[in-house]
Amino acid sequence: MMHTRERIMSVRKKVIKKADKNKTAVLFVDETNDLQSQIAEYFLLKYYGDVYEVRSAGPKNDHVDCELISVMYQNGHDMRRSTSKDFSAKNMIEYDYIAFLQKDTYERIRDVIPFKGKHILKDFGKRSDFKATDDAELAECYIALAKKVEDWIKETFSSIEDLEKTVIR
Repeated sequence: MMHTRERIMSVRKKVIKKADKNKTAVLFVDETNDLQSQIAEYFLLKYYGDVYEVRSAGPKNDHVDCELISVMYQNGHDMRRSTSKDFSAKNMIEYDYIAFLQKDTYERIRDVIPFKGKHILKDFGKRSDFKATDDAELAECYIALAKKVEDWIKETFSSIEDLEKTVIR
């Protein structure tokens, strides 16, 4: 089994498709593409899908958080078709921006990520940061995270000028 760094480097050798030249291409990244990056992809497509070509992935993949999907659906956001992808997924393209949504993931892979693009860092934490003692509190944690991500998407991606202000590398 390949280690994460080896898997990331092997993706660099593959041919990556060109993005739609009429749209700005954005990749959202979290460790396993199961939470924050899925929410960000959903909301960017919802609000600005005509402007951005968007994907989400992680250095590893897992299952999209089932509780997230349920809570989002109960709140009017249908993410049931979301799938967790790693960097070797067949739908990867060349990106203009790579938005890292976990600081520790960014620090670990920023120099070896197999895609070129301007780096953005917005740390939304991890699922393990949730402080819930029952299902109702857990649902509230998901709702709060989704709202934070949604607000950030609306504010940051409303214009390329606003997006450029968030670039760190």
